[in-house]
Amino acid sequence: MTTTRRKIQGGIFLIEELAPEEMFTPEDFTDEHLNILRTAEEFMEREVLPHVEEIEHQKEGLMPALVRKAAELGLVALEIPEKYGGLELDKICSTLVAEQIGRMPSYAVSHGGHTGIGTAPIAYFGTEDQKARYLPRLATGERLAAYALTEASSGSDALAAKTKATLSADGKHYALHGEKMWITNAAFADVFIVFAKVDGKKFTAFIVEKDFPGFGMGAEEKKMGIKGSSTRALHLDGCRVPAENVLGEVGHGHKIAFNILNFGRFNLGAYCMGGSKMAIQDAIRYAKQRQQFGQPICEFGAIQHKIAEMVIRAYAGESMVYRTAGHVDERLRGVARDNTDEILKAMEEFAIECSIIKVYGSEMSGYVVDEAVQIYGGYGYSQDYPVERYYRDARINRIFEGTNEINRLLIPGMLLKRAMKGQLPLLQATQRVFDELLSFPGEEQAGHGPLAEERGLLRAAKKAVLLTAGAASQRYRDQLADQQEILLYLADMVMDAYAAESALVRAWKLHESRGEKEAELQTAAVRVFLQDALDRMERAGKQVLAACASGDSLRTQLAALRRFLSSRRDPQTGLSGKLTPVDSIALRRQIARAAIQAERYFF
Repeated sequence: MTTTRRKIQGGIFLIEELAPEEMFTPEDFTDEHLNILRTAEEFMEREVLPHVEEIEHQKEGLMPALVRKAAELGLVALEIPEKYGGLELDKICSTLVAEQIGRMPSYAVSHGGHTGIGTAPIAYFGTEDQKARYLPRLATGERLAAYALTEASSGSDALAAKTKATLSADGKHYALHGEKMWITNAAFADVFIVFAKVDGKKFTAFIVEKDFPGFGMGAEEKKMGIKGSSTRALHLDGCRVPAENVLGEVGHGHKIAFNILNFGRFNLGAYCMGGSKMAIQDAIRYAKQRQQFGQPICEFGAIQHKIAEMVIRAYAGESMVYRTAGHVDERLRGVARDNTDEILKAMEEFAIECSIIKVYGSEMSGYVVDEAVQIYGGYGYSQDYPVERYYRDARINRIFEGTNEINRLLIPGMLLKRAMKGQLPLLQATQRVFDELLSFPGEEQAGHGPLAEERGLLRAAKKAVLLTAGAASQRYRDQLADQQEILLYLADMVMDAYAAESALVRAWKLHESRGEKEAELQTAAVRVFLQDALDRMERAGKQVLAACASGDSLRTQLAALRRFLSSRRDPQTGLSGKLTPVDSIALRRQIARAAIQAERYFF
């Protein structure tokens, strides 16, 4: 039976507490979800992973053939409406597929280039005629898609594109002039979503077919990683595009680009989960086989620390990804899958969370593959072992779908923008924190139930974020957008709050549904992650406050920050005191031993 949950508001996690029943977790997968998971897993095991070397060397015709095999199984049409040949499945299903294909990054970016950023613009912004013409053949893989936004001079600043589109005198077609860079699937795609400025001013999207006159492309780019994916430049030399192939409205291309980026950022987080779990599995298996000083290296504390930290960070990332997918699905409950306006609103509602997932997922993945190489030692640097490829493949994740720097700037920027518009009661919550500082410090009510102390710590940590953001807003006001270093620190604090809450509520929910013993390892992961997150948040908060205040004002704010992040309230006695660190060494050993026994990420 599917549980009806409250429709959560994007960004509200900084202000409100999430109840266990309001969060979707991997422990909640339905039979339909598990069937899709098995289908995607079997596809990867049988069709993709056995051909890694051939993929890496771009064997002629292999990648498009693999995408078409995925299409035969329905894996490229999960969210397309049924009337256009799709399956109309929920966000959880598409997330499960994204995680599985993320196990082979070169395939993942090719698959995603077709299903997500290639097909989605037509599915959500196309006219009925455009959908009828393109979606059925994209759903079956008869035609493959690509997305062309980036240019040599406009990377993060996409709206600075120089590609121009000029309408013919008879109004029947546009002539596109310019170049696009780093286009995934360029070698074999049939349909391209191309952005250009009509009359050099109006940023607009077009559906461009490879056979249109004036369409050409460059040679394959020589890349550090994801070598198996096709990446080329497009050359548009008066490319003749029928007027009916304008996607959306003339001058509204930014709406398509930004909305599709939300989809891409979320999916990237899911891809990173799949790749990270693969690296964890390989690292553990190697650590069990590799003998040094008379025993397997997995028996050494230093290696167990690495394994545990890899698992803990992946656990937090996984919790965020499926939590957010669940929120999107709840928003879309009862909404027809051809109601594109509501679908876009649901994804836009969680644009903040999508950026968080992109940044956290890509950096978590980078950490995991780096530690996997370290566990392999010298062999990890050899192309004879898979972690060398994992390391190279993971690096691009921090760059595409908006660099992590851009996404970090977006996170606090979107929060403050929503607050100023009255869409998010952030200002009121911040004022309550400042009012608390001006009065005798109030004590939080002692919690009860599973993870009560950790819930109290997280509640206080959110106050620390509001305090820090409020101080920055008061100091810089309209000029805060120019203080990028401050925004980066604020973004890190916000991300830690979302990650910690996602991990905590997941463990809490498992405790309530299956008991303390079943939740023991998740609880251990939460305690380690939360303690480290509080330390990171305190360091970031100090940097921000030091840039926003001085003298007595700074001392007052720093004292409040320390109180929020370095104190505890005993749930049994109600007494407050200095936060006593958890024994993270023992907890990590516990998690590492479970992972070593399972030989994989085990949550």
